[in-house]
Amino acid sequence: MVIGVCSITLFLPASQTLKDKRQIVQSVVTRIRNQFSVAIAEVAEQDRWQLAELGVSCVSNDSRHAAEILEHVRNYIEETRPDIEISNFETEIMHW
Repeated sequence: MVIGVCSITLFLPASQTLKDKRQIVQSVVTRIRNQFSVAIAEVAEQDRWQLAELGVSCVSNDSRHAAEILEHVRNYIEETRPDIEISNFETEIMHW
């Protein structure tokens, strides 16, 4: 079993309040979960209105496939949300 995890830090320049941020993050999380069938949640920076850190994980039987899924998530955010900047993206693939 192969587990792929990544941490994605987002910069939300259009967000002016925590309410704005939560609407943007919830939209991104829901769309990614539906599109890629991965586990995703906001894992840090909950009180900062222009930063969000997302944790994403997937399970596969092939490390290359797990890495591709996580890279597709990154590309999806960049392509569908030009108003959001990815300031950090870290991936780890673990064999269980």
